[in-house]
Amino acid sequence: MNYQEKIDKIVDYIKSGESQKENFKIGLEMEHFVIDKDELFSYDYFGEKGVGSSLKDLKDMGFSVTNEHDGYILGLRENDIAVNLEPAGQFELAIDAKKNIKDLDESFKKIMGEIIPIFEEKNQYLETLGYHPKSKIMDLKIIPKDRYKYMQKYFTDFGGKYALNMMRGTASVQSAIDFSDEEDFKMKFFVANALAPFMYTFYDNAYIFQGKPYEKKNLRQEIWEYCDKNRTGLYDFAFDEDMSYEKYAEKILNTDIIFIHEDGKDVYKGDTKFEKIMDKDFSDEMIFHALSIVFPDVRVKKYIEIRMPDAVPYPYNLSFPALIKGLFYNEENLNKLREDFKNMTYENCQNLKSQAKELGLYAKYEGKTICEWIKYFISLAKDGLDEDEKTYLFPIEKLMDEKETLRDKFEKIYKEDPKKACEKFSVNHALGEINGKA
Repeated sequence: MNYQEKIDKIVDYIKSGESQKENFKIGLEMEHFVIDKDELFSYDYFGEKGVGSSLKDLKDMGFSVTNEHDGYILGLRENDIAVNLEPAGQFELAIDAKKNIKDLDESFKKIMGEIIPIFEEKNQYLETLGYHPKSKIMDLKIIPKDRYKYMQKYFTDFGGKYALNMMRGTASVQSAIDFSDEEDFKMKFFVANALAPFMYTFYDNAYIFQGKPYEKKNLRQEIWEYCDKNRTGLYDFAFDEDMSYEKYAEKILNTDIIFIHEDGKDVYKGDTKFEKIMDKDFSDEMIFHALSIVFPDVRVKKYIEIRMPDAVPYPYNLSFPALIKGLFYNEENLNKLREDFKNMTYENCQNLKSQAKELGLYAKYEGKTICEWIKYFISLAKDGLDEDEKTYLFPIEKLMDEKETLRDKFEKIYKEDPKKACEKFSVNHALGEINGKA
């Protein structure tokens, strides 16, 4: 297989995700820390109260095991919910893509109603913050999964200064959107990347870094920017006029693969380029792996993943897919945003990111603050949503009226009482609020 044929294989894989507009859905993935209610340290996988023990509890409740290694449960599923773990035991829930935000909401409430009692019994919070509220990353053991051992080795040898913080210390909310054809893909990829500094800033929810207050803004942005310049942050071709499936595919082909799954096990490959791997294996499974082992702000598979927000508490977590749906699935809004960002370049976007980590909501793009831009995005999204979905934007609209981020709110409470801050930002608290209103 020659070089162009390899590109074509990746292009065909991405293209196979094209969907009719009437079938567009939106996905939601949420990561959490499991922390002790009293001491606020994070639990890793191991031990009597470790995250692994909670996965066993879920299995006993009837969840199906989807990933197991040497007797360790690493992944589960119940109906439309997948449970997986990030490298240091961050607890991840992915809800299958839905057409309506209300359906995502109902799935979230149902699953949390089932699993929060498990954490309550262990005196734990399922915590929604962008970084551990107390623990340092090397206090935590990596889950028993060879691929994370290999990723840690690769990032130690080849990564940036925050590579291990990325693996072990972060938690996020992410959404995935569909595209109808290559032109639609190109438009959405451009706009999603243009939104990166705004989304990092707006959904900033990380006040503590390695056990101490982080004085700047947008910690997640900083960590991912300095993880691995070849596979994280903003791709330098994001705003190119000739952006295409092929251009993205070529990037993937020329990125280090780190590890592959071969003969039933994960095998370390280090800085071997995917282009070389495709000499032997060009299966859909291998292409999916290559597309998954990069972590840019906006990632492409058979859909487009938008990955900037920190983990945020309910109902703010639902506001993100609502905002994205209202902006990206309304053609008029998408066209407006493409015009609004007609002057956006890689350099401009990086400059705005740099400004935002110092000034937060008061950083400016083309004469308007990020706060003003966010208000504008919310107003557009409202016009792009059905009446019953607009309500998911109300909490973030209130935030912008107050000119605050969730990080700001957490900081205020934390300075008075760290335990209270962590309680307020837990799923346990949110579920209590939901049940109290029911």
